[in-house]
Amino acid sequence: MTDDASGAERRGDAPERPGDVPEVHDRWLLVSVAGVLSFVAMLDMNIVNVALADISEGLGVSAATAQWAVLGYQLPVVALLLPVGHWLDDMGVRPALLAATAGFGLCGALAAASPWAFWLIAARIGQGACGAVLFVLMPVLAVRSVRPELRGRAMSVPATLGPLGAVVGPAAGGLLLDHLGWRWIFLVKIPLCLVALAVVWRAMPRGGRLRGPGRRSLADAALVATGVTILLLSLTLGSVAPAWLALVAVPPLWWWLRGPGGRPVTGLLRAAGLLRVHGAVLALAVGFAAMHYVVALRLQRDEDVSATTTGLTVLAFPLGMGLAGPLGGRLADRCGARPVAVTGAALTATGLLLLVLPGAGWSPPEVAWRLVLAGLGMGLTGGPTQALVMGAAPPGRAATVGSTVQLARSLGFTLGPALATAAWRLTGPDGGARTGLALAATAACLAVPLLALPARGPASLPGSATDAAPAAPR
Repeated sequence: MTDDASGAERRGDAPERPGDVPEVHDRWLLVSVAGVLSFVAMLDMNIVNVALADISEGLGVSAATAQWAVLGYQLPVVALLLPVGHWLDDMGVRPALLAATAGFGLCGALAAASPWAFWLIAARIGQGACGAVLFVLMPVLAVRSVRPELRGRAMSVPATLGPLGAVVGPAAGGLLLDHLGWRWIFLVKIPLCLVALAVVWRAMPRGGRLRGPGRRSLADAALVATGVTILLLSLTLGSVAPAWLALVAVPPLWWWLRGPGGRPVTGLLRAAGLLRVHGAVLALAVGFAAMHYVVALRLQRDEDVSATTTGLTVLAFPLGMGLAGPLGGRLADRCGARPVAVTGAALTATGLLLLVLPGAGWSPPEVAWRLVLAGLGMGLTGGPTQALVMGAAPPGRAATVGSTVQLARSLGFTLGPALATAAWRLTGPDGGARTGLALAATAACLAVPLLALPARGPASLPGSATDAAPAAPR
């Protein structure tokens, strides 16, 4: 190491890496930014759905074309998570976060100003690419902003606010649509982005710089993006897409997994004992998304409940989640992340199983208390599960690990409604809702043993915020 490099490190000017977790003073303001940006990025997943008819009419395009205002965001978010994670491992958090947040807000403004559908779709694709960076960086920002013994509490902030954004999206979109018009759906997030930019600029230590991806990274991105995009399209457009379309996604994903880009990622997850935790994250996301889809559909279609009452009933789940999220983080820091995560998953499974029981009432109050119970469990699980994952990340690989868990969650959110729809069709209108809810409950039940089994490898090392409570600060 040269004298100049040594001096730079003493001054704190050395380039930062997302995977490095230096000794820091607790910066809860930055943890709050991680939560706000997680909320904003997830909000954009669902808030546009309610405006598709107005977008179609406003821009004079078909409903199928307007649907790309949603797909244009969702596809790059999920397809780019793994390549972005690998790319960000060798880059400072601060410059990447500033660029992604600014790009997210700018693309939102461009989408709101769209004179043509092509303009809107291009802006949404750009916003989705920036969203992929935000999804990867949020857990990294949270874990870097506090001491290891406070990791569970910090992780509970983005882990709770992110899914809340997904649930609140349709309700917020409906209010904006009724009072301000569809363009405001893209503008409403810009003030939050500006506040996040100001806080990161002032509060986050300087260091690192943006670097473009190399040729190998671009090739990996092309393979993963192609495979994941085809898979998501086959799931999202299941009613009109041919059944064999999902098989087309296999060759590029297999090529990536067996190549120099995929082998290090799968090897990292195996070595860190994280495969089971990722399976639990996927299962809980499937259960959550399937439940949300089936409950809303059954209340309105089978029970003749109004849209307003249905929306208020479904909000019982995020209410429970918001109440339990901070508690889950505190308990994880005191008792260890794994037992709290297992308890939360068991509560979620119990709440969903109660919706399936024969004779269970389907009046809004009867449904609401069961959703509150499931939401409490999901809130308890979110932060501790994230702490399990990020605590096991080897130095310099936090962004890669963060991207894999975000991919598991995003695939679960997409798989849930698709599987519930398939189950509903197979069993017919009479038993479709019960079958869909049974699927959701089974997925949540599967998460319990996956989280309960202890991790192997670095995930079990002392002080990694995994199986045991962290040591008290010295």
